[in-house]
Amino acid sequence: MITLEPPIRFDTHPDRYRHWKLSLDGPIATLALDVAEDAGIKPGYRLKLNSYDLGVDIELHDALQRIRFEHPTVRTVIVTSAKERVFCSGANIFMLGTSTHAWKVNFCKFTNETRNGIEDSSRHSGLRFLAACNGTTAGGGYELALACDEIVLIDDRSSTVSLPEVPLLGVLPGTGGLTRITDKRKVRRDHADIFCTTSEGVRAPRAKEWKLVDVAAKSHEFGAVVKRRAAELAATSDRPAGARGVELTPLERSIDGSGYHYRYVDVRIDRDARNATIEVSGPAQAPPADADGIFALGTAWWPFQMARELDDAILLLRTNDLEIGMWQLQTRGDPSLVLAADAALIANQTNWFVREVAGMLRRTLARLEVSSRSLFAIVDRGSCFAGTLLELALAADRAYMLDPSNGEGPELTLSDANLGFYPQVNGLSRLETRFCGDRNAIAACRARIEERLDARASHALGLVTVAPDELDWDEELRLALEERASLSPDALSGLEANLRFPIVETIETRIFGRLSAWQNWIFSRPNAAGEAGALKVFGKGSKAKFDRERV
Repeated sequence: MITLEPPIRFDTHPDRYRHWKLSLDGPIATLALDVAEDAGIKPGYRLKLNSYDLGVDIELHDALQRIRFEHPTVRTVIVTSAKERVFCSGANIFMLGTSTHAWKVNFCKFTNETRNGIEDSSRHSGLRFLAACNGTTAGGGYELALACDEIVLIDDRSSTVSLPEVPLLGVLPGTGGLTRITDKRKVRRDHADIFCTTSEGVRAPRAKEWKLVDVAAKSHEFGAVVKRRAAELAATSDRPAGARGVELTPLERSIDGSGYHYRYVDVRIDRDARNATIEVSGPAQAPPADADGIFALGTAWWPFQMARELDDAILLLRTNDLEIGMWQLQTRGDPSLVLAADAALIANQTNWFVREVAGMLRRTLARLEVSSRSLFAIVDRGSCFAGTLLELALAADRAYMLDPSNGEGPELTLSDANLGFYPQVNGLSRLETRFCGDRNAIAACRARIEERLDARASHALGLVTVAPDELDWDEELRLALEERASLSPDALSGLEANLRFPIVETIETRIFGRLSAWQNWIFSRPNAAGEAGALKVFGKGSKAKFDRERV
C-alpha cells in the first residue's frame, strides 16, 4: 500500500520551530515571536514585520500544548516579540491575498481556536497569560494580545495597537478581534468604531484610556512592569509547584489513500460519496484508580491519547479534504471500560495532569463542533457511545440508532461526564444544548445515569433522532447521506453553525457562529477578494475599487 503524506500536518516539535522561542524561568514561561521571513508554510510571500501564517500558528499551538503538559509548574506565560519595535503585525496580507477562499477561512478558524485555547486554559487550568507588546501590535497580533489575561503596551511615542482590516483590506477585524474588544474588554461602541476604522491605530495613553490595554509602560520601565505583572498573575494560579511534566511523544499515525489511521481513531474516506467515517475506539483495559497510576501512563492513558488522535484527525480532514462534507461518527469498544475511565477522570479531576487531559478533551470536542462539516452519529451493533464517547453523538447534527426486531442491539450509556464535565463553547452541557434547556428532559436523562439504554429507550429520552429497524436501517441511512450530500455546502455551514449553539451567546459562539459566517461572506466578495479588491491591491500602490452598494 502506498503511503501518502498530506499537504499540511499539524504536529511539530520545539527542535523544528522556525518562528517561536520558548524559555522558562521558574513559574514564568516566555513565548517570543521571532518570525523567519523566508519560512512561510507555502511559497509566494515573505513574513515581514512578525506577520504570521498557518505555520506560525501551528508552532504556537504546539508550544501551548507543551507548556500545559510538559511544564506544569509554569503559572504565567509572557507572550512577546524578539524583534525590536514590533510585537506582531498580524496575518500576512500577501498570504491572504494569494490564498484560496477555503484556505483563508480554515486559517482564521485555526487561529481563533488557538486563541480560544489560551482563554480556556486561563479559565479552567489556572494558566495565566500576559501580552508584553514591545512594539507595533496590529490586526491578528492585537487579537493574540486580546486572548491574554492582561496587555502591557510600551509607551515609546510610536508603538500602537490597531485593528486596521476595514480601512486597509475591506474585511472584518478578524473573526475574534471585533468581538473581544466589546465582549471581553468592554470597549465603548463609539470608541470601538473609531478604533476599527483608523488604520494607524492608537498609541499607549489613549489605548489605556479606552481600555484597549491594561498598562501603558514607558520604555525604560517596560521590562520591570512586565516582570512584576507576570509574577503577580502567577500568584493567582493554582498550577502545582514541583510537579513533573508529561512528555508529548509523537503521535503514531499512518496515512494512505483511504484515510488516517491511529490506535484509537480510524478515519476512512469515501471520496465518491464525499464522506468520511470517524471511528473512535474505547480503552482496552480499566484505568488506574489513582492519579499516580494515571500519571505513570502519560500519553498512553486512553483519554489523553484518544483526544490527541481525534484532534489531529479533525485538523487533517478539515484542512486537506475540503470536499469531504459529511463526517459519520462511530464508536467501538466496551462501554464499561469507558465508564471506568470517566470515573477516574472525575475522581481525580483536581490533579493537574487529569485536569489538563479533561481540557484537551473539552477543546477537541469544541473543535469538532465548529468544523464546517455535517456530523451524523451512527449507533449500530458494536457501538460504544457511553459517557465521554456519548459526547460525540450529542455533538452530532443527527443520531441514527439501530433498533433490531430480534437479537441484541446497540445501547447508549450516560455517565456523570455528560452532565457538564465537557461544557460546549456556549458554556452549557451538550444535554442542556440538545434539549434547549428543557429541565424535565434533562432530569429524565439524569435519572438514567449508567443504565444501558436500548434504541427505544434512547429515542424516548430524545438522545437519538431516528431509530430504524433492521429492515429499514440501510435504506434510511443511504437516503439521509445522499440527501445531505446533494445540498449546498455553504447553506449547510450556515445552518449547522447556527443550530449547534442555541439558547445563550458567548464570545466563542459569536466568533464561530455569527462572525465566521460574516467573514466567510466578506472574504468572497469582490470588494475584498476581487481583482481590484482591497486584499488583492494591498502593497501595490493603487487603491481598491469598491462596489458601493450596501446590501
